[in-house]
Amino acid sequence: METKSFYKLIAEFIGTMVLVLMGCGSAVIGGPDGTTGVGILGISFAFGLSVVAMAYAFGHISGCHLNPAISIGMVAAGRMKASECIGYVIVQVLGAIAGAGILYLIATGKPGWDITTGVGLGANGYDLRSPGKYDLTSCFIAEFIFSMIFLLVIFGSTSTKNIHGGFAGLAIGLTLTLIHIVGIKVTGVSVNPARSIGPAVFVGAKALAQVWLFIVAPILGAMVAAVIWTFFVERKDNITV
Repeated sequence: METKSFYKLIAEFIGTMVLVLMGCGSAVIGGPDGTTGVGILGISFAFGLSVVAMAYAFGHISGCHLNPAISIGMVAAGRMKASECIGYVIVQVLGAIAGAGILYLIATGKPGWDITTGVGLGANGYDLRSPGKYDLTSCFIAEFIFSMIFLLVIFGSTSTKNIHGGFAGLAIGLTLTLIHIVGIKVTGVSVNPARSIGPAVFVGAKALAQVWLFIVAPILGAMVAAVIWTFFVERKDNITV
């Protein structure tokens, strides 16, 4: 393995670990109750700010994907080689599991804490496991559309045609914050298969049984976004008005 590729994988591992630890940690430790904890806005900003922080820390090394859906979307858009994407996806999932594991070790230090109650480790879910008890169809649509929107922002903010590319990390992080503000009550918000897999590994069978949705919907949304961006938005024959 080339040294440069190794550094990219390390960056993706650490970045995804931080995203899960801080994002899910805001719900598990900070608390979803706005009167005694950080509330929905606090959790939303924790996820968004984690991306902003990691983007400026590691963006110049790996692109700071932190998300298999983003990496796969980049392949679909012709911005990344499939062979490189495989390594990214593997370390992103491992990083998410590591982040969830660290959060688990911290959370178990509180007397009476139970992973099977409350928000658990921030695992995503639908039907009875949805924070707002939304059904499978609603949750699938939400994850698909939110992921598509997220990837469109990523494609646009990182485009070589964007003269404001230096603000890409901020735009992407704030978009993730916006998605969480709207979507937390629906699924807890994934738009990221690794983010869902990490906590599910520790929560167990019930969370793992539903994690398929948070793998399939974000990846489909990312691929549709890649098609929209490639063929309808940033075509080479587009004329700038």
